[in-house]
Amino acid sequence: MNIECDRLFVYGALMDPSERRRLLGRSVCAIPARLPNYVRGRKRYFFVVPHQGSEVEGQILETLSANDFAILDKYEDVPRLYTRALVEVTDHTGSVCRCWFYLPTGWER
Repeated sequence: MNIECDRLFVYGALMDPSERRRLLGRSVCAIPARLPNYVRGRKRYFFVVPHQGSEVEGQILETLSANDFAILDKYEDVPRLYTRALVEVTDHTGSVCRCWFYLPTGWER
């Protein structure tokens, strides 16, 4: 998958700094952010689905490398459980930025 940006919006297990450190072998900067027009749910895993007027609290992970994304894609079981897509999120300063995020592939229904 071609990396068009180095940021990832996370809303579940990857919000835990120790989980990111375990996976990536280093600390990764995370800033608070909101994903508009989605709602978060949880079955066995966390997921988000479109829902007009709602928003999901999460974090933006910055300066991720292609290798980081490969590790995280494997962790998220892309393409079986999730797919990675670009979305616009609002950071803690109110600025809108483009990030990758993981969407469920239908198992959440």
